[in-house]
Amino acid sequence: MKIETNGYASIEQAAAALLGSGKAGAGVQESGFRQGRSFAEILSEKSDALKPELMFSKHAAERLSDRNIALTDSQLSRLTRGTREAEDKGIRSSLVMVDDLAFIVNTKSNTVVTAMDPGNDKNVFTNIDGAVIA
Repeated sequence: MKIETNGYASIEQAAAALLGSGKAGAGVQESGFRQGRSFAEILSEKSDALKPELMFSKHAAERLSDRNIALTDSQLSRLTRGTREAEDKGIRSSLVMVDDLAFIVNTKSNTVVTAMDPGNDKNVFTNIDGAVIA
């Protein structure tokens, strides 16, 4: 069995050749990554981009419809951001407040479970382990 080589003595030499410089790591800026960012930051950014859009359970969709609640793009964006913040803090079932609207969100499934507006006389929230004001 013949082992073929690519002519590089080390991984650094191969990386330098692929990145287009004589020095390993010098091409990091050209590859689209900013220098000084940690692997954890880049991984978090990329994994956030892969997360599915926020979903609404059938119950939550019915509550929004029954209560004539129409979310603006800004409110939906803040609800999504609040949900991600809750997940980042380890909250599994979160109350997310957006303006005067309250949402119970399951962060693991990225799903709004129910929605309440200020006209609702119920302001007791149970079975949550955290809250976010977005």
